[in-house]
Amino acid sequence: MKDILQAAKDLQQQIVADRRYLHQIPEVGMDLPESAAYIEKRLDEMGIAHRRCGVMSPELTQKYVDMGYEEMRNSTGVVATIGSGGPCILLRADFDALPIVEINDLPFRSQRPCSHMCGHDAHAAMLLGAAKILKDRESSLKGTVKLMFQPGEEKGAGSKTMVDDGLLENPKVDAAMAIHIMSTTELGKVTYAVGVASSSLDTFVVRIQGKGGHTSAPDQCIDPLMIANQIYTALNLLMTREVSPSATATLSVGQMSAGTASNALPDTAEMKLGLRTYNKEARAHILERVPQIIEQYTAAWRGKCHITTFCCPCTYTDETVTADLLPAIQEMAGAENVTQVPPMAGTEDFGYVTEEVPGAFLLLGAGGPDAYPHHNPRMTLDESVFHMGAALYANCAAEWLAKHSR
Repeated sequence: MKDILQAAKDLQQQIVADRRYLHQIPEVGMDLPESAAYIEKRLDEMGIAHRRCGVMSPELTQKYVDMGYEEMRNSTGVVATIGSGGPCILLRADFDALPIVEINDLPFRSQRPCSHMCGHDAHAAMLLGAAKILKDRESSLKGTVKLMFQPGEEKGAGSKTMVDDGLLENPKVDAAMAIHIMSTTELGKVTYAVGVASSSLDTFVVRIQGKGGHTSAPDQCIDPLMIANQIYTALNLLMTREVSPSATATLSVGQMSAGTASNALPDTAEMKLGLRTYNKEARAHILERVPQIIEQYTAAWRGKCHITTFCCPCTYTDETVTADLLPAIQEMAGAENVTQVPPMAGTEDFGYVTEEVPGAFLLLGAGGPDAYPHHNPRMTLDESVFHMGAALYANCAAEWLAKHSR
């Protein structure tokens, strides 16, 4: 559908305007009221039905508090539909920001102590552009396109809050697709990985309760810092003795803290550690063994512990969905600009969607290898590629529905 590419080019100015507006009002976390309201306003202008979608369970809220984040009770996701009947394909864009102060000297720079240094503002703008293209062609769609505007990706569970709130039902989603823009990938290049597309991320927050006291009388104390040190060593041994060298898996303690004085044994200690892997079997084994090791080492030294576990799965790119979408991708980007690559080391909570339905995850270049990377306060995007993102979303949806029409 070459007309889709031209329609996207005609919308380039509006897509940029949407992106710049969202860029100036960044919000962090699950509750993004201003950004969600703007997305809803734009959908209203296009005549597209939508609803709020996202539920924060008490358990999830408490996990974030245990991890040291602010208390989050609301998830302001937005879901919209275009077309009717089956099949149904979902297009996803996240729109949360990062707690990073932007350094760029731009007329639309963030004026807040947070910023869109991961390009999520562009994702939302590109999906709004695709929404317009698809709405204008609604009568010719061979099914339903569901639009997923997601908060909280940087918190690792924004998509989960929407899945838990019925995102994939009414109508039932048959396939899903997401695009992530990349500042360090050459302009206009599209890359994808088949199978595992991003690593999982499992975080453990461990609070060890000991018995503080004077360092001159260690026999009267239970030293939580020593327990933490024993756990640290044991976990590193776990990775070398129970995980296959062929499995790409890393387990790192990023924070370990306790105590206030050199002559006092602390009463408590805290550890924060994270596991990343592409390997499903290795992940399952490590998730089972880490709590066992922590609990047993703590008990051996007469302490007590509390473990908070926060899990985000791998994102999977389904081979069949990818094969179905590849001609539509190449039609928009040019076959020479589409490349299969290894999975990315970072984590993407689109994995909560691809655990439930077959999906595809694309990366779209908006810069080059010498550009500042994502999560850097100087990261910028070449806006000229934004229409391409909208075209990819729209063409993939229309072509997939045509191929799978019932």
